[in-house]
Amino acid sequence: MTDKEFLPVNIAILTISDSRSLAEDRSGDTLVARLEDAGHVLANRTIVKDERDLIADQYRQWIADPKIEIIISTGGTGLTGRDVTPEALSDVVEKDIPGFGELFRWLSFAKIKTSTIQSRACAGVANGTYIFALPGSPGACKDAWDDILIHQLDIRCKPCNFIEMLPRLTEHL
Repeated sequence: MTDKEFLPVNIAILTISDSRSLAEDRSGDTLVARLEDAGHVLANRTIVKDERDLIADQYRQWIADPKIEIIISTGGTGLTGRDVTPEALSDVVEKDIPGFGELFRWLSFAKIKTSTIQSRACAGVANGTYIFALPGSPGACKDAWDDILIHQLDIRCKPCNFIEMLPRLTEHL
């Protein structure tokens, strides 16, 4: 950490589920609690069905909102026929962040061994907005936040972090 002051960012939480409501969304609740405990701001939260177009449309809506800097989605990253979050993400991102999924699976290996190979956790950037797609379990959300996101979404984290790059993400526009 450095002597820089903490810089809160606005984060939207998207849960992908055919069956959950906000009242039953333990994964979304896990992420909201952690981002607020860290000092960030919950900018929006919703649930959409596991439909590629619906997910991509929600991503696009939030990407277009200048108040939303980060989107974290949970669910739809597995291998079943209904799991289409990575495909929806690929419909909207300008740049992939392959290291996020690689690091998530590497960290998960310590807990769930080779079952981590079934995860298609991924991330990217679109219109200056970071998007992270996490598995739908509360444990996976906890691990992604506690082991990766809390650090990379903190401008004080050194040698580098996602937040210090945030203003530069739209240089090509």
